[in-house]
Amino acid sequence: MAFALEASASQSSSAALSQPGRHGAVAAAMVTVPRRFTVRAVAAATSGASIDPAVAMSTPVRLVVTAPRVPSAAPVPVAGRRALSVAQTLSKIKEEGKTAFIPYITAGDPDLETTAEALRLLDACGADVIELGMPFSDPYADGPIIQASAARALAGGTTIDAVLFMLKEVTPELTCPVVLFSYLGPIVRRGAANFTAAVKEAGVRGLIVPDLPLC
Repeated sequence: MAFALEASASQSSSAALSQPGRHGAVAAAMVTVPRRFTVRAVAAATSGASIDPAVAMSTPVRLVVTAPRVPSAAPVPVAGRRALSVAQTLSKIKEEGKTAFIPYITAGDPDLETTAEALRLLDACGADVIELGMPFSDPYADGPIIQASAARALAGGTTIDAVLFMLKEVTPELTCPVVLFSYLGPIVRRGAANFTAAVKEAGVRGLIVPDLPLC
């Protein structure tokens, strides 16, 4: 099975579902962001039954993100510009009566260069907050898809320092806050004070620690 996110320039909004295919059902969903990108999700199955793309994501998949091939100058950070905090962002969304778009990706899968481009793409597509997963060797609170993603990132040599270096370069270009998802182990090994200082310097606006004891 494969799941692909394909972005292309578009001027209109649309949504569509289809199930073509003689050798297996194919479910496709298309969402167009006005004047930004068209994001197309496709999931293929081996059976003849149709599949809801949202349901298809519950099984292991492969993600491919393609940005529009439009020549442009390298992004130039705006002096003094700073993304809103997570609290400010969510308060603003609540006041407007909207639903937040908070996508999750794993840092370093398949590599950090792709992660940087994915962060820029998600920001351009209108993400309100981006959750970035720090790959960990024992992600027991995650499902099989994220566990496999973390394993690929670690196998490719992704480290905490490399992730933070990448974020320090990319976050000044983003208009939405980035929240880092990390297990407690890496934080304890580095020291809580050192870890939080490092992620703050990298432009991270929040931390999610799923295995942090509450008492």
